[in-house]
Amino acid sequence: MFKPKLLTCLKDYSIRQFQADAVSGVIVGIVALPLAIAFAIASGVPPDRGLVTAVVAGFLISALGGSRVQIGGPTGAFVVLVYGIVQQHGMDGLLTATLMAGALLILFGLAGLGRVIKFIPYPVTIGFTAGIAVIIASSQIKDFLGLRMGAVPVHFIEQWTLYGDHIRSVNPAALALALGTMLVVVLWQRVSRVVPGSLVALAGGALLAGAFHLPVETIGSRFGEIPHLLPAPVFPVFNFGAVRELFPAAFAIAILAGIESLLSAVVADGMIGGR
Repeated sequence: MFKPKLLTCLKDYSIRQFQADAVSGVIVGIVALPLAIAFAIASGVPPDRGLVTAVVAGFLISALGGSRVQIGGPTGAFVVLVYGIVQQHGMDGLLTATLMAGALLILFGLAGLGRVIKFIPYPVTIGFTAGIAVIIASSQIKDFLGLRMGAVPVHFIEQWTLYGDHIRSVNPAALALALGTMLVVVLWQRVSRVVPGSLVALAGGALLAGAFHLPVETIGSRFGEIPHLLPAPVFPVFNFGAVRELFPAAFAIAILAGIESLLSAVVADGMIGGR
């Protein structure tokens, strides 16, 4: 019978382990929260939804997970799926698809389908990940260049057609700030591995934009003030008529979540020699 790893770890838990875990938790939180904001915006939802999801999901995964060194956090792999669902079905559709994906994952686990992962060719995994990266990057070109245009279409070809139509509206300040931020994230690990590059880039970019009054959008100007309290839990409006339409998206979420979790679990197990 499955037991959360937290229950067995606490039996021999020491103050020294707690101190090390506390430092690691702070670092993970510093990295995860800016990513949660970025992925929420890229997914077409307000940034506060990303923050709440990172906090609540991170706590639940850590409390109920099956590995003592595995954590939960935002991942870019779901951006493409979430963006498409939100654009076509709204937030209620996303919540419905997520609940359906959770039910599918339970069925997959009961059927022992986790063993199938060893049959997936490694090049397929690499190609899949690279494809997701390209699609995510494509969906962010509007903000990267500061283009004055409407909502970004879901489909790749339509996105670049629209970018071409509005290429003359490039904002030089937004482009320079985006390039600088990207370079800091990529190159900062050569300077320090203790302080996350994403945090340095986020803080540095915000300071530059404020100090020089750069004509760029901010999270506040675009989405308004972020709430200071967690929202009250609300059960989604479950539309049974949309279940059939949402099933492919829910199935894709379940498959992607299962593969991502199993791959990270394999890496985590390799670190501690466990299963």
